[in-house]
Amino acid sequence: FGTLFVLANRLQALGDALDDKITLKQWLFITVIVKSEKQALTITELAQLIGTSRQNVKKMAAILEKDGFITFEKDSSDARILRVALTEKCKNHFAKRGDLEIDFITKLFEGMDNDTLDKIAEGFGILMKNISEMEK
Repeated sequence: FGTLFVLANRLQALGDALDDKITLKQWLFITVIVKSEKQALTITELAQLIGTSRQNVKKMAAILEKDGFITFEKDSSDARILRVALTEKCKNHFAKRGDLEIDFITKLFEGMDNDTLDKIAEGFGILMKNISEMEK
């Protein structure tokens, strides 16, 4: 189990070093919004999609808002609901990151053939299934 923690920490350090403006966790946070079908998600929706608490999402959102990457908007049908939306600064920044991300992933999986990658994907699929079962 120790190897998994070391691997996770080393991957996070590499991801954090990729961009001096945003951490890996912040990038994943924003990626969830980018990949969602909605342009603006609630804190609760983000927490569910990311798999963390609303409190953690609020903390990260506050930092990203301070840095100008996201904004909070009132819901058009219910003013009590706040939605998290990406700013133009964020969209522009992420458009420039594309090549960095592709290079990062390419280097990360360098030397692995399709069979190895298929087995890794299968293993992660099993882990996700087990995690979902444990969360119930």
